[in-house]
Parts: sequence; structure tokens; C-alpha cells
Amino acid sequence: MRLSVLDNGHRRRAKLFLALTSRKSKVDSPDIVKMLLYRPGFLSRPLLELTAAAMRGPSYWTAGEREYLAMSTAQVHECPFCAVTHAELTRIAGTGEIDPGDPASARPELAAARAFLESVSRDPAHVDAAVVAGLPRRAVLDALRVNLVWNIVNRLANAFGFVLREGQLETGTRSLHRFGYRFPRFLITEGPRTELADAAARLGDGLPEDLRAYARTVRDASHRITDADVEALRSAGHSEDEIFEVTIAAAVDAALAAFEAGRRATGA
Repeated sequence: MRLSVLDNGHRRRAKLFLALTSRKSKVDSPDIVKMLLYRPGFLSRPLLELTAAAMRGPSYWTAGEREYLAMSTAQVHECPFCAVTHAELTRIAGTGEIDPGDPASARPELAAARAFLESVSRDPAHVDAAVVAGLPRRAVLDALRVNLVWNIVNRLANAFGFVLREGQLETGTRSLHRFGYRFPRFLITEGPRTELADAAARLGDGLPEDLRAYARTVRDASHRITDADVEALRSAGHSEDEIFEVTIAAAVDAALAAFEAGRRATGA
């Protein structure tokens, strides 16, 4: 990953957990897990609660269909890590109701939700609400919640440089599905809580121009971020924790704006 703290900056209990699970599975811990276990009080606790409810809680959509919508959102953000992962999860969580490789296999309601979420993710200022006019309000809101989660995570995966290593796709997706996107509470319930709102507030004029430019790229084109971009911020004197906080704040800010735009456009 592009930030070394996400590889080796964890608390002792997280380090032990990562080591034990890697030894048991004989596969390195996925980058997404490492990120979520780094400073869990900053993002992970609320994000995991939201994710578990959106992806495996009661919903108008089946688990497989929600994975399909997550895959579609990842494709919009050009996030190969998430697109491949959710294509596999669509197969695992589904019962054959949708083929992730064949858009024509989606029932009309799902196809409409996909088109709607693509417009929400691409351009919140011009949401195409007409495509979901025939869907129940609950269906639209449930789809928007899925989209909210992955509008955050896709940007983080791109910015931090997540990659899938040998064996991780199979073991990681089965673990996610088995545990319903939930982590052991002892890993995420302790540790200092940093207010995300404070970090988000710093995205304005008070932020140095190089970090503001970086935050804009996280919001608008996270797939374009490179190792060189992050190294330039480090060379300019910005700490990895500062980059971490700005990245997350920018991703959450963009995702919430899209979520609210989708709700306003549809009355969901």
C-alpha cells in the first residue's frame, strides 16, 4: 500500500490478529482489512456498522443483488480491487439470480437501480431519477445505502493502492460473506476516536494547496492517484497520518454529497 502505516502501524491486538489469520489461511491479510484495523476509531467503527446493515441487513434487494450494485459502483470509480471482489461476492452471496458478467441477466428493477446509482456516483448534480420512478421508496433508499458505502471504499482503495494478492480473492470474499461484513468487536471498539467531522472541516481553505489538490482528486478521480502523488505529499512534509485523514475525509465528503443528492432527487 502507499502508506506504510497501513501495513505496519497497527495496535498490538490488531497485529496479532493479522498474523494469526494469515498463518491460518496461509494468505496475506487483504489491504482492506489492514486499513480498517488501523485507527479504527477514525472511520472503521461507523463504516462497518453501515456496511453490515447495507449489505446483509433486511433489504428490498437480495444479498447477491447488493453485491452486484457494489460491483457496478466500483466499475464507475475504475477500482479493480473492489470490482473483482464484488463480482466474486455476487456469485457467492447470490442464488443464481444475477450473473455479474452479464448485465442482461439483471431483473428490470435491478437494472434501473444500477443506472440510477451510476448517475449518482458520476455526477450528483445531474441525477437521473426517472429511471427509478417505478421502484418503491424502500428499494431506492436501500440501493443508495449500498452506493454510499462503496463510494467511500472505492475511493480509499484507489488512493491507498489496494491490490489483490495470490489467494486473497477466494479467502477474503468467503470470510466477508461468512461474517456478514462484521469484525470481532475487540478489534474495533477500543482506541482513540478522532472526529471525522474535524478532519472534514479541514478540507476547506485552511488546507495547504497540495493537500487540497490531492483531496479534489480523491473526490473526483481517485483512480488517477499514483505512488508519485502520495510520495510528493510526504516529501513536502505531510505525515502519513495527515494524508490518511485527508483521504478519508475527502472520500466520505464526496460519498455523502452523492447520497444526499440521490435522496433529494427521488424523495427517498
